[in-house]
Amino acid sequence: MKTFKTTFLLILVILTVSTGFRSDSESRPAEGIQWLTIEEAFTKIQKEPRKVMIDLYTDWCGWCKVMDRETFKNKAVVEYVNKKYYAVKLDAEQKEAITLGDKKFKYLAQGGRGINEIALALTNNQPSYPTTVFLDDKFNMIQPLPGYLKAKEFHQIITFIGDDHHKKEDFEAYKSKTYSALYP
Repeated sequence: MKTFKTTFLLILVILTVSTGFRSDSESRPAEGIQWLTIEEAFTKIQKEPRKVMIDLYTDWCGWCKVMDRETFKNKAVVEYVNKKYYAVKLDAEQKEAITLGDKKFKYLAQGGRGINEIALALTNNQPSYPTTVFLDDKFNMIQPLPGYLKAKEFHQIITFIGDDHHKKEDFEAYKSKTYSALYP
């Protein structure tokens, strides 16, 4: 009986330890926005078209960190982005070249800090951080939006673009009528 208890306890300890070391994706459903690289989003869009939302940031940007901590952790934002968009996290100062199809974007060393050419393209040569960039399901620009956005206003924007309201009405009308009816 003592051997059985010892064996049982040993198996129990092994199971407990092995499940404790599983990666997050194995042990529970994914939480938060499912961020991709821009290359991954470009590849996915070829097979399953979907709008793209790009968080263009830098490591030194304080408001970028606030958006990460507050806006991008909001439950309604997370759920909607994961359902409707390919979400891309893109460091504007990334030194590695980025290749999308037949286009290659290189790092440009300038002054104290450089910038990747793709950040210039996504911001119409007016980089500002953070900037949220929206692309359609063919990787064409819809709108770059510079600046920090609180969760509620960000949710209004992602639903406005995500459900194609931007093609039917202006944003102010959407906020006051449509959004308040859809998301009371």
